[in-house]
Amino acid sequence: MEVVGFVLLGLLSGFAASTLGIGGGVIFVPSLAVLFAFPQHIAQGTSLAVILPTAILGTYLHAKRGRVHTRTAILVASAGIVGGLAGSFLALSLPADLLRRLFAGLLILIAIRMISR
Repeated sequence: MEVVGFVLLGLLSGFAASTLGIGGGVIFVPSLAVLFAFPQHIAQGTSLAVILPTAILGTYLHAKRGRVHTRTAILVASAGIVGGLAGSFLALSLPADLLRRLFAGLLILIAIRMISR
């Protein structure tokens, strides 16, 4: 039954990521941590691993329709690599409870910002 849950999670996050332009981690991390009882660090690491194929496919399909500003994407991705390294080292050094609270706080701030617009 757990396999069915993982497949449904993948379908939902892939759909949401490609439809709404959100990172699948917004769905993956809380789902893996809450619904599947993954420790926070493992939920985040697993989320990063499964987002890659979704992001590649979504990017390809949007680029095919001319909906990717390539120069901006390359610039932001280059900086994102550096930020990803720094963020990974920081996340791995934080206690799971603090990491979970920081992630939840970020989601709340984003939701408030989006609602207020």
